[in-house]
Amino acid sequence: MSLFSPRRHHAGDASVTLFLPKRGRPDSGSPRPSSLPPELSAQAARRLRLIALIYSAAFFLADIFPQLVTGHLLQMFRRPGDWVWTILSIVGGVVVAVLAGSPRLSSETKIHLGLFFQVAASYGIALSMYADVEPNLPEVVFHVLSPSWVGIWMLFYTIVVPAPPGRALLALIASASAPPLVIGLTMTRLGYWSPMMSPLMFFFMNVFPYIICVAMAYIGARIVFRLGTDVSRALDLGSYRLVERLGQGGMGEVWRATHQFLAREAAIKFIRPEAIAGSTHEAAQLVLKRFELEARTTAALTSAHTIDLYDFGVTEEGRFYYVMELLDGVDGEHLVRRFGALPAARVIHLLQQICQSLDEAHAKGLIHRDVKPANIYICRSGRVYDFVKVLDFGLVGHRVEPVADLKLTQPEQAIGTPAFMAPEMAMGGEVDGRADLYGLGCVAYWMLTGRSVFEGTSFFEVVSKHMHETPDPPSRHARERIPPELDALVLACLEKDPERRPASARELEKRLKAIPLEPWQDEQAEAWWQANLAGDRRPVESELQPV
Repeated sequence: MSLFSPRRHHAGDASVTLFLPKRGRPDSGSPRPSSLPPELSAQAARRLRLIALIYSAAFFLADIFPQLVTGHLLQMFRRPGDWVWTILSIVGGVVVAVLAGSPRLSSETKIHLGLFFQVAASYGIALSMYADVEPNLPEVVFHVLSPSWVGIWMLFYTIVVPAPPGRALLALIASASAPPLVIGLTMTRLGYWSPMMSPLMFFFMNVFPYIICVAMAYIGARIVFRLGTDVSRALDLGSYRLVERLGQGGMGEVWRATHQFLAREAAIKFIRPEAIAGSTHEAAQLVLKRFELEARTTAALTSAHTIDLYDFGVTEEGRFYYVMELLDGVDGEHLVRRFGALPAARVIHLLQQICQSLDEAHAKGLIHRDVKPANIYICRSGRVYDFVKVLDFGLVGHRVEPVADLKLTQPEQAIGTPAFMAPEMAMGGEVDGRADLYGLGCVAYWMLTGRSVFEGTSFFEVVSKHMHETPDPPSRHARERIPPELDALVLACLEKDPERRPASARELEKRLKAIPLEPWQDEQAEAWWQANLAGDRRPVESELQPV
């Protein structure tokens, strides 16, 4: 049975079928009663570090800071009973905070650590208050009869750090045992049981209040767990479940997702409804058309070097989305920013793959219009390294359409990115695939030198230089040797006149192959990845470009 139900959506003159999750399908992604949803589990692990530091800071401010201000600190340290439990509690909180921040521990392990810390911290509070009370001090009556900070800690911890209700209840019961147990042992040591306090009075003064605290905190734990489950269900998108947000931009965001039934991860790109809620009707229609165009165009391309699209549609809340493969790597912009300019052989290897993606698009009459390093993703694909994927066909246009119909951007936005924009695009003239080759020349320049072809302090200054100034050869700014043939080919891509650039992406690929330079080998690529990115457990995040 299909997990999706079709819904017809109209945007302008286009009519597309968008797929929405059917209501009432089995909630296969819901957490088990004994576990937290993944996103809530990760949140609990992060909050544990914060609450452990708060615990240590509170102990310092309550027990040590007043003595420090009043000048009685040395007097406090004369008797171990006055400071040992305070110091142990402060150190314990710091240790838990360090462990909670360790990437080696799983979220589930950190939740168990947190529950143990909740109980240990309760005993730390009780011991510091009641364990070393001296005989014949009237203050003991105040301490025994007054409410304890343990109750406040129990409530605070349970609300701040979520945990499965069953385990939370066990930790609460163990925490609630701290004050009556420590007080009882202290009163036994001091002989205060009779006639000062009967067992029944002890129960109502030092046990019953904590039973109430356990009940209140347990209700809070169940509410937090239920809210987390509701959020978990809300994050289900058809057969996909959202796991974590990878990035966001001016109008959209990208989430990591997992398929409910297949062992496959994906990335889901959204347009946030609030991003277009204040727009005019015409502007909103342009946003929706651009979104649909990007999804349709990407799905129509089959090159191995173009990102794969799995699905697209609109949620019941009105969020437009499409599901694409999750890439394991780094985009061209962050690759150079993080590791510096690349060797010429490696740049040629990457450019050839980009040419293959663009060649297919151009053969179908499609122009990317925003070729730039941030849209070039260098990946690990199985055991293949330095495998290129071209992203973000959101500005794509068909070469036979009027330019005015191709903008599909918000009002007052330019087409493309200034630092990688062909002169004919900047002037609003007709464009073809050679405009993408100009952008690819800019990408090559960036990879070889670590700088843009032209730099400026404003959009108009950069665009003006692209239209009128002659660029320096990349070899003038590169640290490593660049073959003269590659130098000349990059400058050919950067010609102002499209007629003087390579005629097609396929021709550019052939000319790249003809450069007399030892090719970048698979072994070199693997060695580089193992040396620089082998420890990364997730794709290197990059800034999400506005959709």
